[in-house]
Amino acid sequence: MDVRIVDYGENADGGFISYNISGLSQNQLEFLNNNLDDETQITNDNLILKTKFKKEFFPFQSRESKIKVEDFISREEIEMTIFLSSFLEDMD
Repeated sequence: MDVRIVDYGENADGGFISYNISGLSQNQLEFLNNNLDDETQITNDNLILKTKFKKEFFPFQSRESKIKVEDFISREEIEMTIFLSSFLEDMD
């Protein structure tokens, strides 16, 4: 599984992060698409996942995140990979 952030941003309510998840089987794609609470879409054998955050929990709100954005992106990609891996364990 490969998880990459493709977009993120802030709004009045908080923020969002969009991920492109590739390297999954068709069964895994469908399982995640049907069982995740966040907005999902399957496109070209990839899962597009858009998570929304309340302002206080949005990881890209701090000054540090704007200075070291690559570090924050990498951390969020790793955290989502771990979350999805554990979520897929429930598939069987």
